[in-house]
Amino acid sequence: MLKVEGFNSYYDNLQVLRDFSVSVAAGEILCLLGRNGAGKTTALKSIIGIVPPRSGRIELDGLDISSLAPEAIPRQGIGYVPQGRRLFKELTVRENLEIGLMTRKSGPAALERALSYFPALGERMGQQAGTLSGGEQTMVAIARALCIEPKVIMLDEPTEGLMPSMIAAIRDVVTRLRHDGVAVLLVEQRIDAVLPVADRIAFMDHGVIQAQCSVDEVRNDPTLVQKYLGVGH
Repeated sequence: MLKVEGFNSYYDNLQVLRDFSVSVAAGEILCLLGRNGAGKTTALKSIIGIVPPRSGRIELDGLDISSLAPEAIPRQGIGYVPQGRRLFKELTVRENLEIGLMTRKSGPAALERALSYFPALGERMGQQAGTLSGGEQTMVAIARALCIEPKVIMLDEPTEGLMPSMIAAIRDVVTRLRHDGVAVLLVEQRIDAVLPVADRIAFMDHGVIQAQCSVDEVRNDPTLVQKYLGVGH
């Protein structure tokens, strides 16, 4: 289980996260849902250590990892797929995945497992990542994170800008990750993007978790979406 307690994170003197606390268990999908500027991306960056919180605590399977350097956090088994994918576009698919393997010194079996989620990438291994379609680049970004054999994977708007068929494929992968016992922390802006896959939804605004609900509660009470996102269901 990933457990985050009381994160307060800043960009210079601007506070973005305020006592941010969430937990996500193995085999569970928790979605952080909120409008632009709600602090969702900063939350993931704080967990992975890119934007270190000034206060707060983070545990992974009961181990306090709050004091670890940013490069050490993925080695504990937290995978991160940033918004915009952040691939090395001049490198091949294989070389991008090898960077993931290097993080925890994973072997060929980890690569094979990662590719089992995206069989189509097997035919693209020698291709430059920058020449792939947007959907294929998203596949590479997720597969790279899976190469560290994560206990937790964090995905920042993985379906943004993708065609419906690719969105469905990414949802299938996220659902399979849950089935395989991975804890999934998913960031999205749109309620329709998360209802098919999430177990719980944490509504976020101004760096604060405003409410946490089961996905069934959200389906059964459209006023929750109106209240926390200001949009109709």
